[in-house]
Amino acid sequence: MLQHIHARSALLPTGWAHDVRIAWRDGTLLDVAPALHREPGDEVHDIILPGMANLHSHAFQRAMAGLAEKRGSGTDSFWSWRNLMYDFALQMTPDDIEAVAAQLYMEMLEQGFTRVGEFHYLHHDKDGQPYADIAEHASRIAAASAESGIGLTLLPVFYAHAGFGGQSPSVAQRRFISGLQQFEKMLAASEAALAKLPGANIGVAPHSLRAVTLAELKVLVELAGGRPVHIHIAEQTKEVDDCIAWCGSSPVSWLMENSPVSHNWCLIHATHMTEMETQNVAQSGAVVGLCPITEANLGDGIFPASTHMLAGGQFGIGSDSNIQISLPGELRQLEYSQRLQSRTRNILAEPNASNGQHLFNQALHGGAKALGTPSGIACGLSADLVSLNRSTLPSLDINSALDFWIFSEGYKIDCVWSLGQKQVKDGQHVRRECINVRFLKTMEKLLRNRC
Repeated sequence: MLQHIHARSALLPTGWAHDVRIAWRDGTLLDVAPALHREPGDEVHDIILPGMANLHSHAFQRAMAGLAEKRGSGTDSFWSWRNLMYDFALQMTPDDIEAVAAQLYMEMLEQGFTRVGEFHYLHHDKDGQPYADIAEHASRIAAASAESGIGLTLLPVFYAHAGFGGQSPSVAQRRFISGLQQFEKMLAASEAALAKLPGANIGVAPHSLRAVTLAELKVLVELAGGRPVHIHIAEQTKEVDDCIAWCGSSPVSWLMENSPVSHNWCLIHATHMTEMETQNVAQSGAVVGLCPITEANLGDGIFPASTHMLAGGQFGIGSDSNIQISLPGELRQLEYSQRLQSRTRNILAEPNASNGQHLFNQALHGGAKALGTPSGIACGLSADLVSLNRSTLPSLDINSALDFWIFSEGYKIDCVWSLGQKQVKDGQHVRRECINVRFLKTMEKLLRNRC
């Protein structure tokens, strides 16, 4: 069925346009026409934005959000947080994973994310053995995507080692670990699980340089072909120090020297880079996947965003550990971290331009590129749309709208369409009640088992 909406203002690839009539059928945009009057039957909205890609998520970690904020007897760090995460991962069943992922994806849609890059590494049963269906958990992620209606780029993770140089994995990592032959079978089975999921695609994710050897990395790049390749890198200073101790080079330099990093790569975090490394990553065409809320929560450090963007570098945003789901919050945290470091304001904006609009556009294009999909509101693209409601607030100049949304969250999301289907109405997901009830029952069980 042909569907129409009329937007008083819409953010198109060319910038803001007014009185825009948008039409789609079967999830694909057929017409985007500015300067048209509304017609009878049109659904009318104040502001329409393109849906955003969340390029980096570990869905199961949504279940432990808020549970790692108690200070231990020593200094807490990423590495102490990781031990808690391992404990949590070891108890979850396939049903638990599906329920938690559905809740998470529902929350992402309510925040304006219409596609997720699921960096999926919780593969096996509790004893570390593969399920009869080697892609059991991938199938559950696909089912959660289908139930919530979010677009999915599945990124099955290859994870074989516990440290640089091919160190043997620990017992706590048993649900993550695969050999190359097993991983290839898992990748094929995961792709089959996505076959009936509209708009879904797949990539390959070497977990990190700690978890793969060079020989394994070369095979994984071949398996990917031209599909997305995502890897954690240079997130923590300890990781950088350990890499230097292993090979005499930092993680980013080693990767750039030993792998064909290019336009289909996404370097997750890349927090600790030299100026030369930052320049090289920008010139490679790779996207940097930033997760500012998680990076702040884990005490990772501050990404050199100004240097990266001045060099022409691209970035997208993700919610990573899913401690909080907030599209404007991720962009705000990115800008605020730069302000705290430099003690100046409006760091990432272009001269005489809206900071919010620049951040949004950069994240929009970088995130979509990292997930192997196009972005924006244009004919032939997916009908992934977000409406902002400003009816109860002053009518600002439209060029300030994204500043107002990102830095004050003054405007609220009203509706969200993913692949042309309205998944959020009046700020709430259309299946919120049933998804949330199942999630709460799952959480009660998981928390009871921890006691």
